[in-house]
Amino acid sequence: MSYKLTYSTMFDPPPELHTRFESALARVRAGLGRSHGHHIDGRDVSGAVKYSQASPIDRELVLGEFADATAGEVGAAVAAAKRAYPAWRRASVAERCALLRRVAALIEERVYEIAAAVALEVGKNRMEALGEVQETADFFSLYCDDYERGNFDHALPDDPLTTHRSHNRSVMKPYGVWAVIAPFNFPFALAGGPVAAALVTGNTVVLKGATDTPWSARLLADAIRDAGLPPGVFNAVNGSGTGAGVALSGHPEIAGITFTGSHAVGMQMAQRYAAGPTPRPCIAEMGGKNAVIVTARADLERAALGITRSAFGMGGQKCSALSRIYVDGRIADALIERLVAEAGRIRIGDPTRREHWLGPVINGTAWRRYARAVESLRSNGATLHVGGEQLKAGELGRGWFVAPTLAEAPLHDALWREELFLPLAMLARVSDRDAAMALANESTLGLTAGFYGGADETEWFFDNIEAGVTYANRPQGATTGAWPGYQPFGGWKGSGTTGKGIASSYYLALYQREQSQTTVE
Repeated sequence: MSYKLTYSTMFDPPPELHTRFESALARVRAGLGRSHGHHIDGRDVSGAVKYSQASPIDRELVLGEFADATAGEVGAAVAAAKRAYPAWRRASVAERCALLRRVAALIEERVYEIAAAVALEVGKNRMEALGEVQETADFFSLYCDDYERGNFDHALPDDPLTTHRSHNRSVMKPYGVWAVIAPFNFPFALAGGPVAAALVTGNTVVLKGATDTPWSARLLADAIRDAGLPPGVFNAVNGSGTGAGVALSGHPEIAGITFTGSHAVGMQMAQRYAAGPTPRPCIAEMGGKNAVIVTARADLERAALGITRSAFGMGGQKCSALSRIYVDGRIADALIERLVAEAGRIRIGDPTRREHWLGPVINGTAWRRYARAVESLRSNGATLHVGGEQLKAGELGRGWFVAPTLAEAPLHDALWREELFLPLAMLARVSDRDAAMALANESTLGLTAGFYGGADETEWFFDNIEAGVTYANRPQGATTGAWPGYQPFGGWKGSGTTGKGIASSYYLALYQREQSQTTVE
């Protein structure tokens, strides 16, 4: 179809999109409960240990039975990737890209079925799920384009010698076996993106999906398997972070890793990879405590729409989600009134249904964390302008549903600094934009940030904000909605280890190391 699905365009889809999604959802629901294994050395492996995974929409809805990797199975996957590495790195760029573009094509062919599975597994609405799956296909295509036009093997000037000819080159080469550990919130895109980057640059891969979202990792493995990649080039295992995750990240044959998750775990991993007999690359994307600044000159209708979408979209379970609002005191009441009205229009329920924009949080741990956060806010004197309830009535009681919450809280509250991963935004009134900027930059994290104000104030915002992904006066989302090829996505400060963005012109170089070559005739 001519309609191009991105996170910015998903708000006005054609009717055909809904018809095709609902048809795919019916087919996917008919196949629930099946058993799914690992993918190791070109074969599907049933696994020695299994666990059942239910949907966060309905705890009685069993999605399937999934293999839980033992240390031995992780080791087998790493060994397969090591065996496959020499041939894969020697394959031509054209050969690798032909296979990876086939992966992209298969994902696009299956976009509705995969999105239906993602919606059931994560609890995100149909548009968010479709966006994620299409984004993954775009990663595979974009990284092939980037690698083909990238300057990763180029001649340098000859040495200025009169007695000999001395030729110089700079060549970027892959590291070896690359591990990818993906999070639950974007289990397809944040697995597929780094997998594509590692593969196109000549590394082989072992992927571990999140414990809560093993199905997405399995569906990605199916697309890569069916594209015909050689055995061992790509391997996928499921399991817990403390089990399979530790076994994979700690394996001595892993040459580099991409991890997406919490700041605490990411920092531990980065420190571990910097230590040892040789340092190894660790690309860690570690979340955010993202802020928006609203000045007295802001378009409040646009601000309210963008803030609502970024604070409450997907239940705040995005590393880019908005959680801190700093608004000029002169227009604070007007903004709050609009935010309350926007929140009141949110339809909550089974997110696979067209009428529901907001689904559940991922699991009981998140559901209980929401209750503790709300109680903490109330006990510390916060005003809850909207929300604050766990939703238990009717069908909602079978899932992990909570109400979107806007809390005006004193600035000393500890929750201003804690990444909650919930549909909970905190608001503070400030005297002017400089006071707002100082508060926004106080965080040790610096992933995304937003701004609403006068057109002549945007350069001030971009010049001063300490964040890697920034948006000004954006109604589609104050801090969320980056798309490959349009907005590189990466954090500053404690939000990332590289200072480079996903899908940027600098990203593929992170998966390679440079070799200087001099040949004298």
